[in-house]
Amino acid sequence: MIINSKETNKNKILIVDDEPDICIALKEVLEGNGFKVDTFVDPTLALENFKSSRYDLLILDIKMPVMNGFQLYAQMKKIDLNIKALFLTALTDLQEYDAFKKEVFPKEGQRHFIQKPIENEEIIERVNAII
Repeated sequence: MIINSKETNKNKILIVDDEPDICIALKEVLEGNGFKVDTFVDPTLALENFKSSRYDLLILDIKMPVMNGFQLYAQMKKIDLNIKALFLTALTDLQEYDAFKKEVFPKEGQRHFIQKPIENEEIIERVNAII
């Protein structure tokens, strides 16, 4: 299902979520809208394979084993200072992330956080707004 027909769009996105079903669903929606997508269910493996200037956007789950999405983003930011991120969470209350949000995205508000479950239209809209 194409929501926003950007068939010539070849922006590359990296998705890291420890739930394989989330990775598969997001990849399908994003690739159906013209994006190139790589996925990892292991944040450590994602970090080992991350290279500067390879991706236009990271979509990172916040709660993952071994390394959470914020820790992963901080490590990836050391490799690519210009990388943009969208964080996924199943939590309804994001207050515990306020300090991080103010530090990393002081002017962006909630734009870089998206709550699961995700509607296809919303993820495409958010990705296009950030990229």
